[in-house]
Amino acid sequence: MITTRSQRWRDRRCRWVPGASEIDPRRFSVDVIDTVKQAAPFVRQHHYAASIPVTRLSVGLFRNGAGGRSELAGVCVFAHPVNNASVPKSAGLADPRSACDLGRLVLLDDTGGNAETWMLSRAFRLLRREKPEIVSVISYADPIRRTDERGQVFMPGHVGTLYAVMGSRYTGRSSPRTDLIMPGGQPISSRAISKIRNDECGQRYAADQLVTAGARARRIGEDGASWLADLERIGFLRRQRHPGNHVYLFPLTRAARIAARGVPSLPYPMLDRSAPAVDVTALPLLARAA
Repeated sequence: MITTRSQRWRDRRCRWVPGASEIDPRRFSVDVIDTVKQAAPFVRQHHYAASIPVTRLSVGLFRNGAGGRSELAGVCVFAHPVNNASVPKSAGLADPRSACDLGRLVLLDDTGGNAETWMLSRAFRLLRREKPEIVSVISYADPIRRTDERGQVFMPGHVGTLYAVMGSRYTGRSSPRTDLIMPGGQPISSRAISKIRNDECGQRYAADQLVTAGARARRIGEDGASWLADLERIGFLRRQRHPGNHVYLFPLTRAARIAARGVPSLPYPMLDRSAPAVDVTALPLLARAA
Protein backbone atom coordinates (compact mmCIF):
# COMPACT_ATOMS: atom_id res chain seq x y z
CA MET A 1 0.00 0.00 0.00
CA ILE A 2 0.98 3.67 -0.29
CA THR A 3 0.70 5.39 3.08
CA THR A 4 -1.19 8.69 3.46
CA ARG A 5 0.92 9.60 6.48
CA SER A 6 4.36 11.20 6.70
CA GLN A 7 7.11 9.78 8.87
CA ARG A 8 8.60 11.96 11.57
CA TRP A 9 11.00 11.53 14.48
CA ARG A 10 11.22 12.65 18.09
CA ASP A 11 13.62 11.29 20.69
CA ARG A 12 14.63 8.43 18.34
CA ARG A 13 11.06 7.15 18.00
CA CYS A 14 9.05 7.08 14.81
CA ARG A 15 5.94 9.29 14.75
CA TRP A 16 3.37 9.89 12.01
CA VAL A 17 1.53 13.01 10.81
CA PRO A 18 -1.24 13.26 8.19
CA GLY A 19 0.34 13.49 4.75
CA ALA A 20 -2.32 15.99 3.67
CA SER A 21 -1.27 18.54 6.32
CA GLU A 22 0.83 21.43 5.02
CA ILE A 23 3.68 23.53 6.31
CA ASP A 24 3.08 27.26 6.76
CA PRO A 25 5.88 28.96 4.78
CA ARG A 26 5.41 32.14 6.79
CA ARG A 27 6.56 30.36 9.95
CA PHE A 28 9.49 28.37 8.54
CA SER A 29 12.82 28.95 6.85
CA VAL A 30 15.75 26.83 5.66
CA ASP A 31 19.42 27.71 6.06
CA VAL A 32 22.91 26.28 6.35
CA ILE A 33 23.81 25.29 9.93
CA ASP A 34 26.90 24.26 11.86
CA THR A 35 27.34 20.48 11.78
CA VAL A 36 29.02 20.07 15.17
CA LYS A 37 27.08 22.62 17.20
CA GLN A 38 23.60 22.29 15.65
CA ALA A 39 23.12 19.35 13.29
CA ALA A 40 24.89 16.60 15.25
CA PRO A 41 23.11 17.18 18.61
CA PHE A 42 19.72 17.31 16.88
CA VAL A 43 20.33 14.12 14.88
CA ARG A 44 21.67 12.22 17.90
CA GLN A 45 18.67 13.22 19.99
CA HIS A 46 15.94 12.45 17.45
CA HIS A 47 17.10 10.13 14.64
CA TYR A 48 16.80 6.40 15.27
CA ALA A 49 20.45 5.82 14.32
CA ALA A 50 21.59 8.41 16.89
CA SER A 51 24.71 9.10 14.82
CA ILE A 52 25.85 11.49 12.14
CA PRO A 53 27.93 10.54 9.07
CA VAL A 54 30.98 12.35 7.73
CA THR A 55 29.33 15.54 6.57
CA ARG A 56 29.87 17.91 3.66
CA LEU A 57 26.99 20.28 4.42
CA SER A 58 24.24 20.51 7.04
CA VAL A 59 20.96 22.36 6.50
CA GLY A 60 18.37 23.20 9.13
CA LEU A 61 14.61 23.79 9.10
CA PHE A 62 13.76 26.67 11.41
CA ARG A 63 10.40 27.88 12.68
CA ASN A 64 9.30 30.94 14.59
CA GLY A 65 9.48 30.31 18.32
CA ALA A 66 8.52 32.07 21.52
CA GLY A 67 9.81 35.58 21.98
CA GLY A 68 10.74 35.90 18.33
CA ARG A 69 13.44 33.25 18.60
CA SER A 70 13.88 30.64 15.88
CA GLU A 71 13.72 26.94 16.79
CA LEU A 72 15.37 24.08 14.94
CA ALA A 73 12.63 21.70 13.74
CA GLY A 74 14.51 19.57 11.22
CA VAL A 75 17.96 18.72 9.87
CA CYS A 76 19.20 17.57 6.47
CA VAL A 77 22.76 16.24 6.30
CA PHE A 78 24.61 15.87 3.01
CA ALA A 79 27.37 13.35 3.62
CA HIS A 80 30.40 11.85 1.94
CA PRO A 81 29.42 8.72 0.01
CA VAL A 82 29.69 5.61 2.14
CA ASN A 83 31.55 3.98 -0.73
CA ASN A 84 33.20 5.87 -3.58
CA ALA A 85 32.16 3.08 -5.96
CA SER A 86 28.52 4.07 -5.41
CA VAL A 87 29.03 7.35 -7.32
CA PRO A 88 29.75 5.87 -10.79
CA LYS A 89 27.31 3.01 -10.11
CA SER A 90 24.35 5.13 -8.95
CA ALA A 91 25.09 8.55 -10.47
CA GLY A 92 27.18 7.77 -13.56
CA LEU A 93 29.88 10.19 -12.42
CA ALA A 94 33.58 9.35 -12.42
CA ASP A 95 34.66 11.76 -9.68
CA PRO A 96 33.45 10.68 -6.21
CA ARG A 97 33.58 14.30 -5.05
CA SER A 98 30.89 15.28 -7.57
CA ALA A 99 28.16 13.48 -5.64
CA CYS A 100 27.10 13.13 -2.02
CA ASP A 101 24.71 11.06 0.04
CA LEU A 102 21.57 12.34 1.70
CA GLY A 103 22.97 11.01 4.95
CA ARG A 104 20.24 12.15 7.35
CA LEU A 105 16.83 13.75 6.98
CA VAL A 106 14.99 14.08 10.28
CA LEU A 107 12.02 16.35 11.00
CA LEU A 108 10.03 16.67 14.20
CA ASP A 109 6.46 15.42 14.39
CA ASP A 110 4.88 18.87 14.73
CA THR A 111 5.77 19.98 11.19
CA GLY A 112 3.36 19.66 8.26
CA GLY A 113 3.02 16.57 6.10
CA ASN A 114 4.77 18.21 3.14
CA ALA A 115 7.64 19.58 5.24
CA GLU A 116 10.20 17.12 3.79
CA THR A 117 9.65 18.14 0.18
CA TRP A 118 9.44 21.82 1.15
CA MET A 119 12.71 21.63 3.06
CA LEU A 120 14.59 19.30 0.72
CA SER A 121 13.96 21.35 -2.42
CA ARG A 122 15.44 24.38 -0.66
CA ALA A 123 18.29 22.33 0.80
CA PHE A 124 19.27 21.24 -2.72
CA ARG A 125 19.52 24.89 -3.78
CA LEU A 126 21.72 25.67 -0.77
CA LEU A 127 23.90 22.66 -1.57
CA ARG A 128 24.49 23.93 -5.10
CA ARG A 129 25.32 27.39 -3.74
CA GLU A 130 27.68 26.21 -1.01
CA LYS A 131 29.19 23.16 -2.74
CA PRO A 132 29.03 23.79 -6.50
CA GLU A 133 31.28 20.79 -7.19
CA ILE A 134 28.42 18.50 -6.05
CA VAL A 135 26.03 17.88 -8.95
CA SER A 136 24.13 14.78 -7.78
CA VAL A 137 22.67 13.50 -4.52
CA ILE A 138 22.27 9.78 -3.77
CA SER A 139 19.71 8.72 -1.19
CA TYR A 140 19.02 5.36 0.43
CA ALA A 141 15.81 3.96 1.88
CA ASP A 142 16.18 1.16 4.42
CA PRO A 143 13.20 -1.22 4.04
CA ILE A 144 13.99 -3.29 7.15
CA ARG A 145 11.58 -3.09 10.08
CA ARG A 146 13.58 -2.86 13.32
CA THR A 147 12.44 -3.63 16.86
CA ASP A 148 14.01 -3.09 20.29
CA GLU A 149 14.61 -5.64 23.03
CA ARG A 150 10.95 -5.39 24.09
CA GLY A 151 9.74 -6.16 20.59
CA GLN A 152 8.50 -2.62 19.96
CA VAL A 153 9.02 -1.18 16.48
CA PHE A 154 11.25 1.92 16.52
CA MET A 155 12.07 1.93 12.80
CA PRO A 156 9.15 0.70 10.65
CA GLY A 157 11.19 0.54 7.44
CA HIS A 158 10.50 2.57 4.30
CA VAL A 159 10.93 2.31 0.56
CA GLY A 160 11.63 5.97 -0.29
CA THR A 161 8.14 7.24 -1.13
CA LEU A 162 9.32 10.81 -0.43
CA TYR A 163 12.07 10.49 -3.03
CA ALA A 164 9.62 9.11 -5.58
CA VAL A 165 7.26 12.04 -4.96
CA MET A 166 10.14 14.42 -5.68
CA GLY A 167 10.78 12.81 -9.08
CA SER A 168 14.10 11.12 -8.34
CA ARG A 169 15.44 8.21 -10.37
CA TYR A 170 15.14 4.79 -8.71
CA THR A 171 18.26 2.81 -9.58
CA GLY A 172 17.61 -0.44 -7.68
CA ARG A 173 19.06 -1.90 -4.51
CA SER A 174 22.46 -1.61 -2.94
CA SER A 175 24.44 -4.81 -2.41
CA PRO A 176 23.07 -7.33 0.11
CA ARG A 177 24.98 -7.47 3.37
CA THR A 178 25.02 -8.91 6.86
CA ASP A 179 24.42 -6.43 9.68
CA LEU A 180 25.61 -6.72 13.25
CA ILE A 181 22.69 -5.79 15.53
CA MET A 182 22.95 -4.56 19.12
CA PRO A 183 20.47 -5.66 21.82
CA GLY A 184 18.36 -2.53 21.33
CA GLY A 185 17.87 -3.40 17.66
CA GLN A 186 20.29 -0.80 16.32
CA PRO A 187 22.62 -1.95 13.52
CA ILE A 188 26.26 -0.95 13.55
CA SER A 189 27.44 0.67 10.36
CA SER A 190 29.79 -1.40 8.23
CA ARG A 191 32.24 1.53 8.28
CA ALA A 192 32.32 1.54 12.09
CA ILE A 193 32.89 -2.22 12.13
CA SER A 194 35.75 -1.86 9.65
CA LYS A 195 37.39 0.85 11.78
CA ILE A 196 37.25 -1.32 14.89
CA ARG A 197 38.48 -4.51 13.21
CA ASN A 198 41.38 -2.78 11.47
CA ASP A 199 42.20 -0.27 14.24
CA GLU A 200 41.66 2.60 11.80
CA CYS A 201 41.35 6.28 12.62
CA GLY A 202 38.03 6.87 14.35
CA GLN A 203 37.79 3.38 15.85
CA ARG A 204 37.69 4.76 19.41
CA TYR A 205 34.50 6.71 18.70
CA ALA A 206 32.95 3.65 17.05
CA ALA A 207 33.91 1.45 20.01
CA ASP A 208 32.51 3.99 22.48
CA GLN A 209 29.13 3.68 20.78
CA LEU A 210 29.10 -0.04 21.56
CA VAL A 211 30.18 0.50 25.17
CA THR A 212 27.50 3.14 25.62
CA ALA A 213 24.96 0.59 24.37
CA GLY A 214 26.08 -1.86 27.06
CA ALA A 215 29.02 -3.75 25.59
CA ARG A 216 31.98 -4.54 27.81
CA ALA A 217 35.08 -2.42 27.21
CA ARG A 218 38.05 -3.82 25.31
CA ARG A 219 40.61 -5.52 27.53
CA ILE A 220 44.21 -4.36 27.56
CA GLY A 221 46.00 -5.82 24.53
CA GLU A 222 42.75 -7.10 22.96
CA ASP A 223 42.52 -6.30 19.25
CA GLY A 224 39.32 -5.00 17.71
CA ALA A 225 38.52 -8.10 15.69
CA SER A 226 38.77 -10.36 18.77
CA TRP A 227 36.61 -7.96 20.78
CA LEU A 228 33.84 -7.96 18.17
CA ALA A 229 34.01 -11.74 17.86
CA ASP A 230 33.59 -12.13 21.62
CA LEU A 231 30.65 -9.68 21.72
CA GLU A 232 29.02 -11.83 19.07
CA ARG A 233 29.85 -15.04 20.95
CA ILE A 234 28.23 -13.86 24.18
CA GLY A 235 25.13 -12.67 22.32
CA PHE A 236 25.57 -8.91 22.66
CA LEU A 237 25.80 -8.71 18.86
CA ARG A 238 23.73 -10.80 16.49
CA ARG A 239 23.85 -11.15 12.73
CA GLN A 240 20.96 -10.19 10.45
CA ARG A 241 20.92 -10.57 6.68
CA HIS A 242 19.98 -7.37 4.83
CA PRO A 243 18.72 -7.52 1.20
CA GLY A 244 20.07 -4.07 0.37
CA ASN A 245 18.70 -0.54 0.62
CA HIS A 246 16.64 1.09 -2.12
CA VAL A 247 18.76 3.64 -3.99
CA TYR A 248 17.51 6.93 -5.44
CA LEU A 249 19.31 9.57 -7.48
CA PHE A 250 18.75 13.34 -7.64
CA PRO A 251 20.73 14.87 -10.54
CA LEU A 252 20.95 18.60 -9.76
CA THR A 253 22.32 19.89 -13.08
CA ARG A 254 21.87 19.22 -16.77
CA ALA A 255 25.35 17.66 -16.93
CA ALA A 256 24.42 15.35 -14.04
CA ARG A 257 21.22 14.29 -15.83
CA ILE A 258 23.25 13.47 -18.94
CA ALA A 259 25.74 11.45 -16.87
CA ALA A 260 22.87 9.53 -15.31
CA ARG A 261 21.60 8.23 -18.67
CA GLY A 262 23.71 5.12 -18.22
CA VAL A 263 22.27 4.45 -14.75
CA PRO A 264 19.27 2.10 -14.41
CA SER A 265 15.88 3.77 -14.16
CA LEU A 266 13.45 1.29 -12.60
CA PRO A 267 9.82 1.42 -11.38
CA TYR A 268 9.49 2.81 -7.88
CA PRO A 269 9.20 0.16 -5.16
CA MET A 270 5.91 -0.07 -3.28
CA LEU A 271 5.38 -0.12 0.47
CA ASP A 272 3.52 -2.94 2.19
CA ARG A 273 3.29 -2.39 5.95
CA SER A 274 0.89 -5.30 6.31
CA ALA A 275 3.59 -7.77 5.30
CA PRO A 276 4.75 -9.99 8.19
CA ALA A 277 8.26 -10.15 6.77
CA VAL A 278 11.06 -7.91 8.03
CA ASP A 279 11.40 -6.29 4.59
CA VAL A 280 8.43 -3.93 4.05
CA THR A 281 8.86 -3.80 0.27
CA ALA A 282 5.75 -5.09 -1.51
CA LEU A 283 6.28 -8.64 -2.76
CA PRO A 284 5.69 -8.07 -6.51
CA LEU A 285 8.92 -6.06 -6.70
CA LEU A 286 10.80 -8.73 -4.80
CA ALA A 287 9.44 -11.38 -7.15
CA ARG A 288 10.62 -9.41 -10.18
CA ALA A 289 14.04 -8.93 -8.61
CA ALA A 290 14.33 -12.66 -7.98
